[in-house]
Amino acid sequence: MDIQANISLKKFNTFGIDAHARYFSRFKTVEELHDLLDLRKSIVDLSSFSVLGGGSNILFTKNYDGLILKNELKGIKKIKEDEHHVYVQAGAGENWHQFVLYCIENNLAGIENLSLIPGNVGASPMQNIGAYGVEIKDVFAYLEAYSIKEKVLHTFSLNDCELGYRDSIFKRKYKNEFIITSVTYRLNKQPHFNVSYGAIKDELEKMKVKELSIKSISQAVINIRSSKLPDPAKIGNAGSFFKNPTVSRSFFETLKNKFPGIVGYDVHNGDIKLAAGWLIEQCGWKGFRKGDAGCYDKQALVLVNYGTATGDEIYNLSEDILQSVKEKFGVKLEREVNIF
Repeated sequence: MDIQANISLKKFNTFGIDAHARYFSRFKTVEELHDLLDLRKSIVDLSSFSVLGGGSNILFTKNYDGLILKNELKGIKKIKEDEHHVYVQAGAGENWHQFVLYCIENNLAGIENLSLIPGNVGASPMQNIGAYGVEIKDVFAYLEAYSIKEKVLHTFSLNDCELGYRDSIFKRKYKNEFIITSVTYRLNKQPHFNVSYGAIKDELEKMKVKELSIKSISQAVINIRSSKLPDPAKIGNAGSFFKNPTVSRSFFETLKNKFPGIVGYDVHNGDIKLAAGWLIEQCGWKGFRKGDAGCYDKQALVLVNYGTATGDEIYNLSEDILQSVKEKFGVKLEREVNIF
């Protein structure tokens, strides 16, 4: 267990922001996490620490004056199975996409639509990640999380986690109180193909797929995402920077009268979810660049660092986008990315 001082976080965040942590360490076991949390009291303020996973949902706007703990809890194992399902547990520090590929290789269905989403397993329930008609809540069984206060592991069921749109209890009531250590998923032995969302059907046709499989769906999703989202290894980004906002049906109709091309989808409670990317694009931001901070030219939802942009420059751009969407449409966007 090694605690380092004044460490650059550039390679630990997908935006590639060169912020520095006053202290930095990694944990590969729950025991190491326990020891580090005890040790931090003699180094930094009790509240001055944060856990970093894949760094794909974070924007550093300044140096971090505390202790960054890098979650490197690994391991994938089958817990149990029944007639229809296999329960697979993954360490929170496992790469998400690699876990998806593991499931596909083992003919375990349910998360193939979530291929190529950046980040680690631990963030999947915290964010209730979703794409192409599938969310984590559809396959979630339970998770284990370390209580910072009690210094013990707790198990959280699906109901306990209160998973919503890019939301969970760990972003609200239990924010900064628990560290997710592992997640167990309920995966299907027999696939239930979900190809109705987005361009999956068109991509499968382009691929000339004759027999549908979880592998072909995964590859279709990979192709689609690769065509419109920048590779963080080449252009710094955190994927979708903003959430898709939800409005009442009556307000949507008012907007539709004024903006006939507006994009919206029904949600379960009768409200309408708007396409934030469309709103941003209509305000003229798609492809915008100021210095090395920009709005990606193939997907307006994605803010990018073309090289040496600071976190402040990207944050200020997001503020300008929020303001312009509010002024034009009367809709308040919310950031999906965590700001530090």
